[in-house]
Amino acid sequence: MTHSIAKSIIRLALPIFIGQIALMANGIIDTIMAGRISAVDQAAVGIGMSVYFSVFVPFMGVLLAISPAVAHLYGANNHAAIGEEVRQGLWLTLFLALPMFLLIYFPEPFLRISQLTPEVEAKTRAYLQFSAWGALAQLLFRLFYGFTTAISRPRIVMKLSIFALAIKVPLNFVFMYGYLGFSAMGGVGCAVATMIAVWVTAVVTWYMVWRDADYRRYQIFAQWSRPTFREQTHLLKLGIPIGVIFLVDVTSFTFMALFIARLGATASAAHGIATNLAAFSYMLPMALGIAVSVLIGQALGGKDPRLARRTGKIGFALAAACAVAFAVLIAGSSSWLTQVYTRDLAVRALATQLLLLVAVYHIVDALLAMGINALRGYKVVLVPLLVCAVCLWGLGLWGGWLLGLQGLTASIQIQPLGVPGFWYAAIGGFALASFLVAGYFWYVSGQRIHATE
Repeated sequence: MTHSIAKSIIRLALPIFIGQIALMANGIIDTIMAGRISAVDQAAVGIGMSVYFSVFVPFMGVLLAISPAVAHLYGANNHAAIGEEVRQGLWLTLFLALPMFLLIYFPEPFLRISQLTPEVEAKTRAYLQFSAWGALAQLLFRLFYGFTTAISRPRIVMKLSIFALAIKVPLNFVFMYGYLGFSAMGGVGCAVATMIAVWVTAVVTWYMVWRDADYRRYQIFAQWSRPTFREQTHLLKLGIPIGVIFLVDVTSFTFMALFIARLGATASAAHGIATNLAAFSYMLPMALGIAVSVLIGQALGGKDPRLARRTGKIGFALAAACAVAFAVLIAGSSSWLTQVYTRDLAVRALATQLLLLVAVYHIVDALLAMGINALRGYKVVLVPLLVCAVCLWGLGLWGGWLLGLQGLTASIQIQPLGVPGFWYAAIGGFALASFLVAGYFWYVSGQRIHATE
């Protein structure tokens, strides 16, 4: 049984992981290509992406409510109800798209904080305005992502993510560098390329849902459904806490980077290398967590809470094993990895030190990701939100500010530790959060079993 569950988790997680890597590659390619044009274009693309994802990720999180909702119905073999759930999800997508569009198209609050030079601000604003027109398409694809993963068909998401990347790269050349008779738009051109690529992918995606025989059983387009207060409330009660968890995670690192910027360019550059590798490493535990969330939801829909709990336990074991392996790899190759990123000796020295901390951080981050996703399979989202807010914003971010910039001068005499201080605090915050969330998973899963006996 254990081997079978582990195999199911890996089979579901692997294509999710590959699809996420394809999505991450978009940002990496944009940054590299913009850097070949000018530092201004590269800065505008980097700032524009930061603003875009700060807005997009919480909205995407709200839509992820569709995944546990559909997984429960799939486990109960209730195909007709899945179709209605997705139709309600389409309405929610439309409702979310407007505020997301406005926040991205009118980025004044973000630009005011950044205090950019006029040239960089102009390019960043243009980048965001073109990106805003792809907001609805991005959300439509994320709705499909949650729905399709919940019915255990992640390979299609993987293929579509690779398809989108394959469209975007040549479009980057056309609009950024001015091929095929188009004017060269520089870094702004990659936003135009992304907008086109996401709309093409969204249209292909939902046309496939309409025409494909395997999707037709859910009868998504077989009838018209108006948005209902009951269903929209259900999705929002589940989705808003998920979106806020993403917001807490994103903003904790955003403010961490802003605080570290006070320590100078070397500190910021080294921290950037560390966070980049931490984000890349996170893709695997996130994929494992999503797979476990889906399988737990399906087991609960099938009235098998013991299978749900066993799936969560095996998920934690897999996440821990993979995280330790990744941590050893990061720590063992830290010096080589920093050489790939930079030739600056001071940056390399600090980044090498930070990667040893990233290795430890990755383990607790992986366990927290698994715990949050496992509870999401039970449709339990409020407690993980409260835990993350206190631990990540409180112990992690505030603790980092104390250790990194202020030092402790009361009963404990500690001088400011600089960038490592922020990572020490982050490790502490994520470790406490992962312990509390794992404990709550054990409690919730046990309660579900007792409720059926």
